[in-house]
Amino acid sequence: MAKQSFPIELHDGIGAFMFDVDGTLAHRGADGRAHAQPGAIEVLNKIRASGRKLVLFTNASHVSSATVAQRLRDDGFPVSDEELLTPIDSATSYLLRRYRDEPVQIFATNAVHEFMTAAGVRVTRGDDARVVFVAHLQQVDLDEIELAARAIERGAPLLTSSYVRGYAGANGTILSRGAMITAAIAKSGGTRPRVVGKPSHAAVAELTRRLGVPAPQIVVIGDDVRMDIALGKLGGSPTILVRSGISGGVEIDGLPAAQRPDVAIDAISELLEFL
Repeated sequence: MAKQSFPIELHDGIGAFMFDVDGTLAHRGADGRAHAQPGAIEVLNKIRASGRKLVLFTNASHVSSATVAQRLRDDGFPVSDEELLTPIDSATSYLLRRYRDEPVQIFATNAVHEFMTAAGVRVTRGDDARVVFVAHLQQVDLDEIELAARAIERGAPLLTSSYVRGYAGANGTILSRGAMITAAIAKSGGTRPRVVGKPSHAAVAELTRRLGVPAPQIVVIGDDVRMDIALGKLGGSPTILVRSGISGGVEIDGLPAAQRPDVAIDAISELLEFL
């Protein structure tokens, strides 16, 4: 019997793959550990064996990508530091490219402060901010919100790692505290935030830089039409929705073109025979 074909090309002209993590390759247990979906690790290994590149682009914005990679390795995922991206990476590159010498007020953990400072971002905790960037914080002081709003009144752009309601978690949707903080600053500062994580042109630029492959030659695979599929569409990449996560029940035909995947599959294991 002839091998069944896949609805999009996964070989000729394809040089790399981008995967979301939670809801796509893994589900979180009650212990917070990433448990691989059936076939997930085999899919990653098969891509590497073919000589093509891959990157895991997770939504985590509370630690560095190297820390996320180590935690995934501890959970059994064979991923190197170079194969892991977060919104902190795309935000840092964007800030260094566009606002290298400008003071930036950052809403983020100490670990992210340290990472971005070491990378060359001019971080400020004073009232001199020319840019405001929001990642993730569990708690925030309203005085800090007001300080950011005043900076925005003076013309500072408001950047955020993400502006979606939430993400796939072990017990359902994890509501985004970064989005909560961003919304408060946007409202009080009278502005609209600019996303520099998924989906954004900043993220597309970071993805292509890391992989060294043009976006149309990268297959983008994820469980969230608003983030993963929208990211792929921005770059002109082939896109695959995996229905094992947050957008599992979405009716594809009713989606706007900017969020409509080229293909939808029920589980990541379905890719194995076509890679």
